[in-house]
Amino acid sequence: MKLVDFVGNTPLIPIEKLNPQNESVKIFAKAEFFNPSGSVKDRAAKAMVLDGLKSGKLTKDKILIDATSGNTGIAYSFLGALYGFRVCLVIPANVSGLRKNLMKSYGAQIIESDPLEGSDGAYFMVRDIVSKNPEKYFYPDQYNNPANWKAHYETTAEEIWKQTDGKITHFVTGGGTTGTFTGTSRRLRELKSDIHTILMQPDGPFHGIEGNKHLETTERPGIFDDSLVEKIVPVATETAYDIVHRLAREEGILAGISSGANVAAALEIAKTAPAGSLIVTILCDAGYRYLDEGVWGNFL
Repeated sequence: MKLVDFVGNTPLIPIEKLNPQNESVKIFAKAEFFNPSGSVKDRAAKAMVLDGLKSGKLTKDKILIDATSGNTGIAYSFLGALYGFRVCLVIPANVSGLRKNLMKSYGAQIIESDPLEGSDGAYFMVRDIVSKNPEKYFYPDQYNNPANWKAHYETTAEEIWKQTDGKITHFVTGGGTTGTFTGTSRRLRELKSDIHTILMQPDGPFHGIEGNKHLETTERPGIFDDSLVEKIVPVATETAYDIVHRLAREEGILAGISSGANVAAALEIAKTAPAGSLIVTILCDAGYRYLDEGVWGNFL
């Protein structure tokens, strides 16, 4: 087996001490930091890379290039080292040094985009670079590549279904590319038509919930299917930070900012969910990736 074969089959962890209705409503979080490069993005990156290799669009003489705010770039970098192709990543300049170093440690090249333009700025810069020299690059385009959502349709959703014995009633997660939400929700609805699929979203355009879009004010991912959104739960950055702290100190889970936001949304849903509900959300990555950022502030 190769290291890539260990992508997926991540555990479901119960959220108990933070759960306001722990006796009647269950909350579980899928711990995606157990993936080889440490995040949920291993799933989509693996699918897009294998699709590129199979189609012949990705060869060892081409450079994989894409826009990222961190986790997909780390996953691409890991896969580039494993399969022997070069990786170039365009990221906003204000992405933490720790995440940049994780990409560089696998041998990736980094190009920084205007931090004020966020992930959209990185996306448009990549498109410009590729347009000037298309033969040089393999551009998977994670925001518009159907292999992204299909990875979650084929793996994440099926794993959740089996791990909950089909008892899941609510699926809650945020969206950057929206691949996790779209693919997982689509398959879960096929398996259980009355399941509640809920999108966590930052509460405004200027936020600190890394890897998530405020969809009304940013470039809309081509793979996003808004027909799957039953409800949107807005989460403030400060709330996400608070849940990150509480997950560490009360549940023993060192999770990242988007994970804190996802759990915050799940906790909000749990407040009014009927008895017997089983809510599943996503722990996108581990908290160590953010120890050099403001999320921890004076908390340490």
